[in-house]
Amino acid sequence: MREEDYILDLSSMRSRDQEDTANEGVANQEVDGQVGSGGAEMKGRKWIAVKWKCCGAYSRVYRNRVGDAYEGRCPKCMKPLKVQIGPGGTSDRFFEAN
Repeated sequence: MREEDYILDLSSMRSRDQEDTANEGVANQEVDGQVGSGGAEMKGRKWIAVKWKCCGAYSRVYRNRVGDAYEGRCPKCMKPLKVQIGPGGTSDRFFEAN
């Protein structure tokens, strides 16, 4: 292998601070009960990380449209998962699902 094969140009990527600044002043719109700016409803959507014990996989599980739970499926076997959101919950972001 050549040395150049390991060079990665990230100059086109913007930092999180630059994205936040670029998004300031953009009016939020309600789309199907979900608040977002234009077509970027999924951008910034809350998620939790899940290790699926059934298949040894990892994935993100996103908050549902209603906002009362995180819902998703194992990326390999499609086993469903629903994690309720409520008072007295946890601030943890990483979980294991059986």
